[in-house]
Amino acid sequence: LVPPFPEPGVRLWTALGVRPGAAARLARCTGWGGPLLVTLLAGLLRFWQLGSPRSVIFDETYYAKDAWSLWKYGFEASWPKDANDQILQSPQHIPVSDAASYVVHPPVGKWVIGLGEQVFGLTPFGWRCMVALLGTACVLMLCRIGRRLLRSTFLGCLAGLFMAVDGLAFVMSRTSLLDSVLVFFVVAAFGCVLLDRDRTRARIAAALPVGADGLARPDAEVGDRLKLGWRPWRLAAGVCLGLAFATKWNGAVYLAAFGLMVVLWDVGSRRLAGAHRPYRSVLRRDVPWAFLSTVVVSVCVYLASWTGWFAKSGTYSRTAGWQHSGYFRHWAETEGGYSADGFLAGVLNPLRSLWHYETEVWKFNTGLTSPHTYQSNPWSWLVQGRPVSYFYESPGPGQDGCPKDAVGKCAREVLALGTPLLWWAACFALLYLLYRWAFKRDWRAGAILCGVAAGYLPWFNYQERTIFLFYAVVFLPFLCLALAMMIGALLGPAGSSERRRVAGAVGAGALVLLIVWNFIYFFPIYTGQALPLDAWRDRMWFDSWI
Repeated sequence: LVPPFPEPGVRLWTALGVRPGAAARLARCTGWGGPLLVTLLAGLLRFWQLGSPRSVIFDETYYAKDAWSLWKYGFEASWPKDANDQILQSPQHIPVSDAASYVVHPPVGKWVIGLGEQVFGLTPFGWRCMVALLGTACVLMLCRIGRRLLRSTFLGCLAGLFMAVDGLAFVMSRTSLLDSVLVFFVVAAFGCVLLDRDRTRARIAAALPVGADGLARPDAEVGDRLKLGWRPWRLAAGVCLGLAFATKWNGAVYLAAFGLMVVLWDVGSRRLAGAHRPYRSVLRRDVPWAFLSTVVVSVCVYLASWTGWFAKSGTYSRTAGWQHSGYFRHWAETEGGYSADGFLAGVLNPLRSLWHYETEVWKFNTGLTSPHTYQSNPWSWLVQGRPVSYFYESPGPGQDGCPKDAVGKCAREVLALGTPLLWWAACFALLYLLYRWAFKRDWRAGAILCGVAAGYLPWFNYQERTIFLFYAVVFLPFLCLALAMMIGALLGPAGSSERRRVAGAVGAGALVLLIVWNFIYFFPIYTGQALPLDAWRDRMWFDSWI
């Protein structure tokens, strides 16, 4: 029911001359020490010159300003067309008004971005720092999740390392967009359901009768009737999924996917415990509480995220109508055709207005077909067919980092491109996991594939919509787990011959080093460093990258 964690090895430490007692203590520390070292690397990379380029790049023009006004008024307000120039000028001028603005994403991601602005001001570093912090925390969570999922500290750290050196995750962690906030909550939710699985199965194992040999025995009474009681990690997963949903709506797909996965895990646990009718038992004893802990809690969290919008009821005058309140905040009273009166008016009218707002947003998000230079089809995402350029300028010699002796102008670009070798290798990892899930019934492969499918497959239903490759960052952590699991297979199972282990280690090591080198090679175009045009062109491996 709960495979044990292998005892940490001490061979490395003893080979370095550490005494046996100290080597054992160091080995026990690797469960946290290894992930923390990988996280430190990710943090240094993400916070290095975070305020560069000193510009409002790509969709930061929406979210950085919306976040500022959300903290100021409780709702997203309007800005003049030249607001970006006024924000970046010295001395700074912040020309925000208190007139409501129409926005198409829920507020949690902007609340998070705005927290950094409250500490460091409305500056490039201020509106990027919280995203960078969450991107760094994602690496730590992925290391620990991979360790628990694969029962290997090394493979867990490897999964985190892959995310630390992926170009798409790196660029998104240094840009004030909502997607990295969404990734954080999705990864946190996955970690919570994984913990819930282990804790629940351990509780079932403890309830089973023990034979004369000291081993637990399947028992129909326990499998069918055991009440699993309080499951705080599943409740925490519901909160995280609600926050994901309240950041971007595609978080709701993960709510459905992880909710179904939790139910299937419960079925497998009860069947293994000896239940004769595991599906009926789960439907009676587990599904109602699972629905309450995930769906109901998520909806409550989503509604709570609109507290600022609800609270700012504004003022009313006969000449100007409702003012100083959120967009559509008083739609029910003004245009809805029916307005509740009396005691329930303060509850029903705002909820009807929010429902109308959400239907309008749904129409916008599903009907957006305006052509864009960097839009791409989801078929091309896994091979990085059309990355998105967030920032580009051509400084002359001696300007903005361009060498004085440069022949002609340089190129500065921030390109949202995943580390190509990592993504291409992940394509093979997905095929391997499909094999493991379909033919070996490996639940770990199924869990990783569930995370990929929830973030990827729904976009195929909207191929006419204007969509971008950077949406793929939400399932990138699961690609990193898939690649780590495939490398674990390359290294060979326990008991393999020395020759097999050496061959696997050479192949796996070469792949990891090539991925790290690939990230270093593209690092200048992830961070907007000035490159001679020839050096920039060398990094444009395909015409579709330009």
